[in-house]
Amino acid sequence: MYILGNFLFAVAKIINFALSAYIWIIIGRAIISWVNPDPYNPIVRFLYEVTEPVLVRIRRFIPAFAGGIDFSPMILILAIIFLQSFLVPTLQQLAASLG
Repeated sequence: MYILGNFLFAVAKIINFALSAYIWIIIGRAIISWVNPDPYNPIVRFLYEVTEPVLVRIRRFIPAFAGGIDFSPMILILAIIFLQSFLVPTLQQLAASLG
């Protein structure tokens, strides 16, 4: 059973890394939105293509407030932090109990 425990521990580490990287991508997207970026720049296109599908779903429920302030990136980051605080430790504890 220790093989399954090691596998779950590795999955937890990969999920934690992916969620941390996605937080940085969201932060980059938010910073780029403050300026007028070139829409044909490959980095700008990557940031928009990776984040927009998730942010659109959040914007359906929470519209922009007065002055056009968009809180969807902050809500997404909070959701990711919740996943990092709940899902990753749960997988690690499950892996420890199997190993």
